[in-house]
Amino acid sequence: MTTPAYSPGLEGVVAGETAVCTVEGGLSYRGYAVGDLAEHCSFDEVAFLLLHGELPGAARLKEFNTGVAAARRLPPPLKELLAALPKWTTPLDALRTAVSALGHFDQDAADNSHDANLRKSERLLAQIPVAIADHYRLVKGLPQVLARQDLSHAANFLYMLRGAEASPEEVKALDVSLILYAEHEFNASTFAARVIVSTLSDLHSGVTGAIGALKGPLHGGANEKVMDILLAAGGKDGAEEWTRAALARKERIMGFGHRVYKTGDVRAGILKAHARAAAEAAGDATWEDTADVIERVMAAEKNMYPNLDWPAGRLYHAMKLEIPLFTPIFAMARIAGWSAHIMEQLENNRLIRPRALYKGPDRRTVKPIAER
Repeated sequence: MTTPAYSPGLEGVVAGETAVCTVEGGLSYRGYAVGDLAEHCSFDEVAFLLLHGELPGAARLKEFNTGVAAARRLPPPLKELLAALPKWTTPLDALRTAVSALGHFDQDAADNSHDANLRKSERLLAQIPVAIADHYRLVKGLPQVLARQDLSHAANFLYMLRGAEASPEEVKALDVSLILYAEHEFNASTFAARVIVSTLSDLHSGVTGAIGALKGPLHGGANEKVMDILLAAGGKDGAEEWTRAALARKERIMGFGHRVYKTGDVRAGILKAHARAAAEAAGDATWEDTADVIERVMAAEKNMYPNLDWPAGRLYHAMKLEIPLFTPIFAMARIAGWSAHIMEQLENNRLIRPRALYKGPDRRTVKPIAER
């Protein structure tokens, strides 16, 4: 019997076809380079592109935004559930629970047709930021802030979180980060979602599973570890010595390296400028200067370069967003990509069921219990 090919972590294995995104020749969403999208589009436009397949014109974008804005609300029982969660529940765990619960209140939940899944996707796009903001303010003992229908996705989230409008610069920086986080081919959380719906499960189940996959520090949770690294380094003066010592101890420096990008992540370069601008606007570029030193050492010693999480963690910190919110913000963006992949999987479905390379004992005979 021929031993099947095995690739740990499925590295390099082509597990399916997609028209949503590719990392070949540089990251692009439905044929558009991510840099062009970040420069010329809003996240709202990019979300439409991922869900509908084309960039919208002005009239279609207005219609889309109006529909999404109208869905920026949670069922009252879900608000009560969020309030009843233990205070130590992390924002991402609360979001995972919220998405699962939202499936009970969505009348399209059991309908896996394209049109129904599109409606559910647009509702989740609207509801996820509300769930994050509502839970955050509940934990802080602050009154909840009603969503604004006249604000963009990024602007409304910051408004609900803070209770006051953010500056145009902050809105733009967050908007760019959402574009860069919106989609990334067959990453762990997206693949998890596709596996789930390949059984003909529903969209809410797929997204709930995706959030569970996103939680891990080797995936979405990496952006929450960035400030831990910078704080441990202590500032630019000690950053080189700290980084070399950490490498000598074979510690993993989160925010560097990528399974796909071996010479650097273009998204990190795009967001780095926004991270420094936010830090300078806040009056403290300490962590940007520290990051520059660590980047230099990592390139020289390990030939490793930053991924998107590295500047994202610094940007959100400079915007005074609390660290446990970083990965939920990732989810707030990636819901567009997850939904696009879920719909694509269901439209040309084949159950995802790989084989395993067995490494256990040879075939054995069961002895009667008295002889064991």
